[in-house]
Amino acid sequence: MSVEIKEVESKKDLKAFVNLPFELYKGNEYWVPPIKDEELKSLMPDKNPAFEFCDTKFWLALKDGKVVGRIGAIVNKPYIEKMGEKRGRFTRIEMIDDQEVANALLQTAENWLKEQGMEKVEGPLGFTNLDTQGLLIEGFDYLPSIASVYHLPYYQKLIENYGFEKEIDWVEFRLTLGEQAVNKGMRGAALIKRRYGIEVLEFTKTDELMPYAPKIFEILNDAFSELPFVVPFNQKMIEFYTDKFIKYLNPEFVKMTKLNDELIGFVIGMPSLSKAMQKANGSLFPLGWNYILKAQKGDGVDTMDWLLTGVKKEHQSTGAAVILAAELQNTMLKKGMKYIETTGVFETNHNVISNWKNYEHVQHKRRRCYIKNL
Repeated sequence: MSVEIKEVESKKDLKAFVNLPFELYKGNEYWVPPIKDEELKSLMPDKNPAFEFCDTKFWLALKDGKVVGRIGAIVNKPYIEKMGEKRGRFTRIEMIDDQEVANALLQTAENWLKEQGMEKVEGPLGFTNLDTQGLLIEGFDYLPSIASVYHLPYYQKLIENYGFEKEIDWVEFRLTLGEQAVNKGMRGAALIKRRYGIEVLEFTKTDELMPYAPKIFEILNDAFSELPFVVPFNQKMIEFYTDKFIKYLNPEFVKMTKLNDELIGFVIGMPSLSKAMQKANGSLFPLGWNYILKAQKGDGVDTMDWLLTGVKKEHQSTGAAVILAAELQNTMLKKGMKYIETTGVFETNHNVISNWKNYEHVQHKRRRCYIKNL
């Protein structure tokens, strides 16, 4: 049966696009489903301000009238300007184990990107570095954090058979919060505080945290400016992600550092929501929201997801990140948490990787960004 490619043009098509992973991963104990309504909003031009600077198309693959695959393509204009190279992206690829389906999807995305004048395609990548990034190629038997991704093992084969090659990998770690790591962190943090006079801001209520959201993104823009695939967040994107993420954080797991009355760094952790999201199964109602709120408080959760750390470049040599880590660990200990799931760090970021290796650790997941000339 030949593959039919259908452009996503209607709300019905978009719902089919969002629903496909729920069919592909049905019964998979490691997949963490998104909230369907949130995923729909992220793909709608009138809801997601990324469409103001990204040209985008989405497609479905059908066999015998049944949806068997999906893909999107993105032209991120600020990223192209930053790179000085016409690189397009493919995004949110999902499919059955069928090379013909994979080829049809990737060829469709490539053809459209060529029409837009692109010379290379890389991915899977999202609209921004806070969107979905990378293809899981190792760690299929581990539960991902909500900030990571999950794919089926055959995806790698299908994409590489089509002609994509590795560009770079992210690696993820599972850490155990042992006494040695805790004591080392506390000693280092105390020393750095005395040496530089760095202060720590802590929060207990969301209302206390929200006024600092713009500052978090300002620091993020500075700290991440030289990383691959990153462009600065503009005001509309800051408001979008504040509404999508920041207001749902547990403020006890957010810390900021101040030096000479200047905010210079932040760290964001979160009691793992992965199991709660699995119970919610894509919907906040009738019970999904209750599962998530309970996990957000840390009730009965032994794992924290280490979501983001950022320190302004000019202050990174102070060791402010050590203070942030120690403060976050203290909160974990108060909550009785023992494990940390890191989000992806580039395999070339040896400074961060060496920090993770101070803990009892396992490097358990790896995801890949691919690249191909057009």
